[in-house]
Amino acid sequence: MTDHIETHITGGVLTLVMNRPDKKNALTSAMYAALADALEAAETHEAVRAILIRGAGDLFTAGNDLSEFAAVATGAADQQQVMRFLHALAAAAKPLIAAVQGRAVGVGTTLLLHCDYVVLADDAWLSTPFVNLALVPEAASSLLLPARIGHARAYAMLALGEAVNAQDAVAWGLANKAVPAAELIATAEAVAQRLTRQPLGALIATKRLMRATEAIVAQMAVETAQFGARLTTAEAQEAFRAFAERRAPDFASVG
Repeated sequence: MTDHIETHITGGVLTLVMNRPDKKNALTSAMYAALADALEAAETHEAVRAILIRGAGDLFTAGNDLSEFAAVATGAADQQQVMRFLHALAAAAKPLIAAVQGRAVGVGTTLLLHCDYVVLADDAWLSTPFVNLALVPEAASSLLLPARIGHARAYAMLALGEAVNAQDAVAWGLANKAVPAAELIATAEAVAQRLTRQPLGALIATKRLMRATEAIVAQMAVETAQFGARLTTAEAQEAFRAFAERRAPDFASVG
């Protein structure tokens, strides 16, 4: 395990596990770097025919570690590793499968838009509370989410931070199926193994036909510029202070 990211290859499946359960699998720059390294290496690794992403513990991920957001806002850190990970997701040619239990917050939900097959535990909740933090969507979700579920539903998720349960996520097309939590990993692994038995060249060509990668990467660049600008605003600073102080933010006082 490197930087709270566990990796192993079994039967042609590269499994990536976000393993920071004491911090709700909140993603740090080092974790993003490890995920990006693994995804980039998988592209040319002959033993890898499919990739499975999951989280350890009782939830998938709480999203970005908010302390690192604050560091970016003050210039003490940058988003280079985040962008490496997002670009690796966008460029991934081999099948991506996700197994999601409990909460999937922020990037925990937007990364699913880049996965080819998503299995949810029946206790899963997906949310994208970027605006709640005075920020904007990322991972090209401002493009991909409305395309997937329609403007009205996407706006409620992005602007109001409304969470979506597993059953609705499947009905809306955000996931392929919901299963009992005890069956989640086995179900996702079975799907991954089935994909390893498919002709890889045909899978890669089909995925390339289904995804407008250039448009996705271009949207990521636009979002990243907006995201970085929003991090330095008074609204974002109030959101981070409120989170640290365990209170509701008062955006009217900084508007």
